[in-house]
Amino acid sequence: QVQLVESGGGLVQPGGSLRLSCVASGTLSANVMGWYRQTPGKQRELVASITSFGRADYANSAKGRFTIARDNFKNTVYLQMNSLKPDDTAVYYCNIAWGIPREEYWGQGIQVTVSS
Repeated sequence: QVQLVESGGGLVQPGGSLRLSCVASGTLSANVMGWYRQTPGKQRELVASITSFGRADYANSAKGRFTIARDNFKNTVYLQMNSLKPDDTAVYYCNIAWGIPREEYWGQGIQVTVSS
């Protein structure tokens, strides 16, 4: 069983920054860790992901503003969010996945609110 615990969300003004962290516990294989977000009435969408080897991918909305990073020794993934916009307001979820068929786990979600 894998557990993911997120931290770092909150309220920030437009143009501000936040750093999300997610710690994974349990038995982990080589994997992809990622951050997704969801707003009411919309599907959960990928924000950024990073493989165990450090390859990162970003949604177009995140490119140039967000940076994903991970520490494999700490089983932790980070999302540095800069130049935040009100449209970034959402519940952010940490995800870890591996294997075929895909096995994945989700964090409980953390609120990020960008508002003046």
